[in-house]
Amino acid sequence: MTTFDDILEETGKFGLCQKRIFGLLCLVSMPFAGVYVGIVFQGFTPEHWCRDPGLNQLSENCGWGQLETRRHIVSLVNDSADAIHAQCERYEVDWNDTGLACEVMKAEFISISFSRAPVLGCKDGWEYDYEGRTSFVTEFDLVCGNSWMVDMFQSMLNVGFLAGSIVMGYLADRFGRKMCFLLSNLLNGVAGILVAISPNYIALLVFRVLYGFGVKGGWVTAYVLITELVGVEYRRMVGVLLQMFFSVGILILPLIAYLIPNWRWLQVAITVPYILFLLYYWFIPESPRWLLSQNNIRKAVHITGQIAKENGKTLSKNIEVDTLTGDNTDITTASFLDLIRTPKMRKYTFILMFNWFTSAVVYQGLIMRLGIQGGNVYVDFLISGVVEFPAAFLILFTIERIGRRIPFATANIVSGVACFVVAFTPDSLLWFKMFVACIGRLGITMAFEMVVFVNTELYPTFVRNLGVSACSTLCDIGGIVAPFLLYRLAVIWLELPLIIFGVIAFVAGALVLMLPETKGVPLPETIDDIEFPNRKNFYLQCLVKKLHIESL
Repeated sequence: MTTFDDILEETGKFGLCQKRIFGLLCLVSMPFAGVYVGIVFQGFTPEHWCRDPGLNQLSENCGWGQLETRRHIVSLVNDSADAIHAQCERYEVDWNDTGLACEVMKAEFISISFSRAPVLGCKDGWEYDYEGRTSFVTEFDLVCGNSWMVDMFQSMLNVGFLAGSIVMGYLADRFGRKMCFLLSNLLNGVAGILVAISPNYIALLVFRVLYGFGVKGGWVTAYVLITELVGVEYRRMVGVLLQMFFSVGILILPLIAYLIPNWRWLQVAITVPYILFLLYYWFIPESPRWLLSQNNIRKAVHITGQIAKENGKTLSKNIEVDTLTGDNTDITTASFLDLIRTPKMRKYTFILMFNWFTSAVVYQGLIMRLGIQGGNVYVDFLISGVVEFPAAFLILFTIERIGRRIPFATANIVSGVACFVVAFTPDSLLWFKMFVACIGRLGITMAFEMVVFVNTELYPTFVRNLGVSACSTLCDIGGIVAPFLLYRLAVIWLELPLIIFGVIAFVAGALVLMLPETKGVPLPETIDDIEFPNRKNFYLQCLVKKLHIESL
């Protein structure tokens, strides 16, 4: 019986057709970056202070600017270094008092006269120093007591990711890769526009969940589709490079955000590509592997013939519909219990789950931290994004020379150490702090990209897809936790989240060293291949000796 892998020998394992489709699907990773970490710009929290309507006339008469007005109405609070102007309270003063003339409203007068004045919360809202730009934070006043709502915005996206991974994964297996990909992009286009026109915060959260539902499912479907269209030896390369285009999106995002100062129009800009991806209906085929799994052999042969034609090849006549078969000859039914029933499978599952969780928390946390650490967020974001590019090349260079385990563990540990160093480096060494932070981003990017294919190489065939899906759900759970972990702990101490990131990254790297090396090792077919790897090698050695003796 002929399999699709046999046909690829004739059609070309990575010919012109596959390269064209690969190029088109790589574009899908670019707007994904805007969806995943766009909160850095869409949810940016600028300097803010209480609004005082009673001061408007006096401020206008005295010709004060925003910062000077702030100095007059905002109380001072103690910081770890010095007294700073409060963001969530102001002086309670009657500004219509005739004694408060412009010429006497000096800093010395304020400090003496208002030092004992009562303070109150920002009952009339806030003023923002954001140079004409808007974020949903400034529009919905998500500061002070409402600041946790910013965390919820990002967490709801990851809730959508979690549901989308499961539901879209099922739909892709049930109704096809192409249909699922197009359906997800239709949902992305509608949900993305709804996010942009959300009239209130509740609607914003609801539409954000729908947006995440479609975006994650569509990206995973694109990843699966291209890996099913190329030869086995090209799957790892296309998988890593497809993820690298996420880093391209990271580089483009700050440029777009700088040119589009309104968060709603920025949301539209991020969403437009998903609408354009609907045109892929005419440019990408259905997966022949999936068609074979559904016994739709005639259509699989037709699409394969088109691929061969575009690659400048011709299928031989011995490939007939009656002789073609799919890859799903193993009728073993997989269940989640298979992932934890036996000792080694259980160990692999827990270690991989923790690494998925760590990658999401540290990666997302380090990026979102750029929005709260001060400085030029556009420049800092761009610089930190540049360092992601070497990650893919380092992976491709090391995994076939050194193996998987050492680079994977090293990437996590380097990221953890970088977090510790940044946390305890004084702000006076800003250049060094930024350099080490970039090394941390490089490390966690490598770890994030490596966990995907290491996960696939450690599980036996019949449970491989289920294993990757189950473990990767911890990635979405990590994404739900990350915003709260970052923003709430940063209120206590700005560097405290980095300490947490460093600890879990270091632990993740140490746990990876407990995994077996998979370089040059055949993919396992059964759980026994995992639990008793030497037994299979012993049988193979015996078979070789027997054949050698018989040949003599």
